[in-house]
This record gives sequence, structure tokens and C-alpha cells, in this order.
Amino acid sequence: MTFDVLSALALFALITSMTPGPNNLMLMASGANYGFARTVPHMLGITFGFMAMLVLVGLGLIRVFDAFPVIYTVLKVLSVLYLLFLAYKIATAGPAQQAAATGRPMSFLQAAGFQWVNPKAWAFGLSIITIYVPNADFGPLLVTACVVALMAFPSVTMWTVLGKEMARFLTNPRRLRVFNWTMAALLVASLLPVLWPAT
Repeated sequence: MTFDVLSALALFALITSMTPGPNNLMLMASGANYGFARTVPHMLGITFGFMAMLVLVGLGLIRVFDAFPVIYTVLKVLSVLYLLFLAYKIATAGPAQQAAATGRPMSFLQAAGFQWVNPKAWAFGLSIITIYVPNADFGPLLVTACVVALMAFPSVTMWTVLGKEMARFLTNPRRLRVFNWTMAALLVASLLPVLWPAT
């Protein structure tokens, strides 16, 4: 890959990873409810889970989905159901202090696995493979996955820190409830492109 292509890929990955989506909204909610340190496994799970997904899809898993289109439908249904469940969990989360003491943030493996039912991750991954790695060779795919992971680091960090910093304003139960319901509503809203794709 040339320097120009890598630069374009890095910019695309940085901008796309910074935009609101299921991962970033959940990191923000986790940062607010559990703090930065306890959210680190979630952050790493997103980063490395997406890397693995990108490489596996690029190496040929996409051909399986093309051969059996019903898999796309199954993934869409699973995505919607799981995101609705996560939205419910966020909306009904207790006070930040209580959550930090008794709750459990998303683990590394849960966050990594979530990438497979994350609509934004699929759209992002397929765009990257189509535009930047059309030949889908292992070497370029691995380089691409590493660049994307590197560019995702500022994003996952920023959204988690933003949530953590908001926690100081969420000591009031009413403000916390409004924040959690807002995060849940935004998470559900992120499903709209999946349920009603643009024509």
C-alpha cells in the first residue's frame, strides 16, 4: 500500500470511528457509570474485535454471506434485538456509585463479539475492504486492520473520558436518569439506518 492510500485510510478511519454509533455511545455510558479503568477491557474489545472481524471478512467470510443472503437477515435481526437489550440495560442503570460498586461493564470478549452484530461496524468494515483492500490479500488486510485500530484508539479513549467526566454531573438521580434514557434513545436511533436503509 502506498503512503497516499495509507494516509487516506487513516483519515477515513479516524473520522468514521469518531462519529456517534453503538460502540461510542456504550463507551460513554460505561465511562459515566463505571469509570475509565473498568471500561478499558470494553475499549480493547472493540479495537481488537473489529480488527479480527475486518481480517476474517476480508479473507473470504464475505463470500459465505454472499452465497447465503439469509445470513444478512439473521444478523440484522440479532443486531436489532441485542441493541434494544443494551438500550434497556443503559436506560435502567442505577446510580453511578451503585453501578460502579455492583454492576459489571462489558468485558473484552463481549465487546469483541458485539462487533459482529454492530450495524455500524459492518458498514465501516465493508467500506474499508471494498475501497482500500479490493484484492483482500492477508498482508494488506493486516496492515489495514492495524491502521484502523491505531486510528480507533483516540476515539474509544475520548468517548470513555467524556462519559467519565460527565459522571460528576450525574450524582443527582434525576440527571442520571435523563442521561441514561438519552443514551438509550440514541442507541435505538442508531438502528434507523438498519431498519430503514436509504434508497
